[in-house]
Amino acid sequence: MLNIKKEQQGEAAIVSLEGHLDTNTARELEEELKDVLLQTTSLTLDFEKLEYVSSAGLRVLLSAHKIMSGKGEMKLVHVSEAVMEIFDITGFSDVLNIE
Repeated sequence: MLNIKKEQQGEAAIVSLEGHLDTNTARELEEELKDVLLQTTSLTLDFEKLEYVSSAGLRVLLSAHKIMSGKGEMKLVHVSEAVMEIFDITGFSDVLNIE
């Protein structure tokens, strides 16, 4: 299960994720991000309550990163050790802006 909370402040958006970003929930995040990606130049993904990311979730993050890198910035904040380990193993920690 994945809970998604969106806050839009002008051209900046904060999207907070809670739960698991996996095969079952990746499409849900992809749909939720569509409007956000069109309306924003600064996207912050808050992973404080995100417990797990699968390859399907990584694909959604990479897609969002590609769109945002062409028009602004995307950063990840409050990334847990477990999720950070996944990013390190897959090389995503070298690609994504993680604070």
